[in-house]
Amino acid sequence: MSHPRAHLVDWLRDAHAMERHSEQMLRGQARRLARYPKLAAGLEQHLDQTLAQQQTLEQCLERLDASPSGLKDFAGRLGAGVQSLAAMAADDEPVKAATACLAFEHMEVAAYTVLFAAAHQAGDIQCQRMFDQLLREEQAMAAWLREHLPPLAQAYLARDAAADRGVTTQSMAAGAAQPPQVPPNPATPDATGRRRPTAP
Repeated sequence: MSHPRAHLVDWLRDAHAMERHSEQMLRGQARRLARYPKLAAGLEQHLDQTLAQQQTLEQCLERLDASPSGLKDFAGRLGAGVQSLAAMAADDEPVKAATACLAFEHMEVAAYTVLFAAAHQAGDIQCQRMFDQLLREEQAMAAWLREHLPPLAQAYLARDAAADRGVTTQSMAAGAAQPPQVPPNPATPDATGRRRPTAP
């Protein structure tokens, strides 16, 4: 049977790979959400936090005489679920992308919950305290995203509706039927009061 420490190291490496992926995702998201400055600023702030979290995880690995996964193992440690979220997060539609971010935050919450329990089982109090801090940070970010998703969805729908109205107005203007040109009635007097000549 594997020692709890072996599982702790393995899960630590998974978490480190996850945070490296989170870094890439947050950088892309902040650029895609430039139209929504408050949300973009929050993601950029969490990016700084994510970089610090990577260092914390590396410190824990060092304490356990282990090292992070190599670049070859990086993609392999990202499960199918994480890769699916990554694809969704890369979507140009901001609501889908932000939804993927929230789902990813919940995955991180789950990961640090497991690491906290594993560190406790392995008797590593210092790493346990670090995981508790990381868990709190991810819970706070998940709560922040939950709070900001509804206004993001509303703002996106408003922009979309305004764009649709603009396209409809332009289409109507371009394709509007012109009133028919009715030829003058010969029997109708012109401006001088004389009747218009009729064709032979």
